[in-house]
Formats: sequence, structure tokens, C-alpha cells
Amino acid sequence: MKMEIFGIDFGCAFGSLSDGKLPEKDCLLPLISKILGYCIVAASTTVKLPQILKILKNSSVRGLSLAAFELEVVGYTIALAYCLHNGLPFSAYGELLFLLVQAILLVAIIYYFSQPLGMKTWILALAYCALAPTVLAGQVDPVLFEALYASQHAIFFCARVPQIWENFKNKSTGELSFLTCLMNFAGSLVRVFTSLQEQAPTSMIMGSVLGIVTNGTILSQIILYQKPPAKKEKKVQ
Repeated sequence: MKMEIFGIDFGCAFGSLSDGKLPEKDCLLPLISKILGYCIVAASTTVKLPQILKILKNSSVRGLSLAAFELEVVGYTIALAYCLHNGLPFSAYGELLFLLVQAILLVAIIYYFSQPLGMKTWILALAYCALAPTVLAGQVDPVLFEALYASQHAIFFCARVPQIWENFKNKSTGELSFLTCLMNFAGSLVRVFTSLQEQAPTSMIMGSVLGIVTNGTILSQIILYQKPPAKKEKKVQ
């Protein structure tokens, strides 16, 4: 029996259950992978919202590395373009679309609270606006496209390093959102599993593994450098 909903084949699993048997591994794992994939996509719609709200609430970007967030935008753009170009199922990459939109909004907010901006920042922003549509449309030489995708892992790594160094240098994570970092870490962890089940390219899997390492490092820094709540002094009678 075959029954597909949003590209998920429930027939195999439900057919086994109707016969009083547990679904076999080769049937159950792909089903779990698809469901988890769409859960990641759904969760990605709000993953950067805690970080955005924290900046707006405190009207501060203290401790945040602008270069880290700018490189994130570039990395998400390349990764999304590659997945679109190769026709991967939406469950395998859908979160990249929502993460890119939120990352762009986040950079715009950081720009707003980092006034005045230097000429270099404006030049880089305009260059991105000019080149991003071409990359997303796949109107790039195939060899160059592969090179860009191969470099996006290095871009994501370089996006995390400035923030990790900033945290280490200040012994503080400033306005970084714990919830956003936790969701990034969990998403990378689950994406390794779904990428294996979707038989995604090895480079995509390695990118998720790299995400586990870097996001895990930042998450541990937030826990390590968090300030203990101030103790209230007892009033002398």
C-alpha cells in the first residue's frame, strides 16, 4: 500500500502496523527522516527570532560579531542556491530559505544599532544585493558553482570563528541568544541524520557536522560565561 502526503510515504509504515507488525528499519527510518526534515523546516521559521528580539529589547549589539552574521548570509545564500540547482527535496534544505530571510533581517538590525557604518560595509552590502539574485537563479558557470558550494563550509566555519573569538576575548557572550544557539545546534544534529537518509552529497553531511562543532562551541561558551544571578544582601535589622 502506498500513501504519500507532502512527499512522505506513510503506506509502508501504516501497512505494517495494520498487519500487526512493527515497521521494518528500511521503511521506518526514511519516514522518521522525512518527518524530522519537515520539523526542522517548521522550526527554522523562528530560529533567529529570539536573537532578533533580544537585540531589539536591549537596543544593543554588544558582544556580537558583525562579520560573523554577514558571512552567515553569504553561506546560506550559496547553500540554498546549490540545493535549488540540484533539485533536492524541500525537506532536505527548506530551513535554508527561512534562515536566509531571518539572517538578512538580523544583519539589517545590527547595521541599525551599529551606526555610523563605514564605507566598506556599504560596499559589501551592495555587492551582495547585486550578486545574490544571480547565484540563487543558478546563472553561474557549473565549475564555479561547485567551487562556491565547496567553499560555503569554510564560509560557515569562518562565520563562527569571529564570534567564538569575541566571546573568548570578552569572557562574555554579550547579546547572544541562548535559545537561538541551542536551536542551531539541535538543527545541525538532526540534519546529519536526515541528510544520510536522503542520500545527500557528502559535502552537505560534513557541513552539518561542522555546524555541530561550531554551534556546540558557542553554546558551551554561553553556559560557561553566563553571570550567576546577583545575591540580594540581607538588610541589617
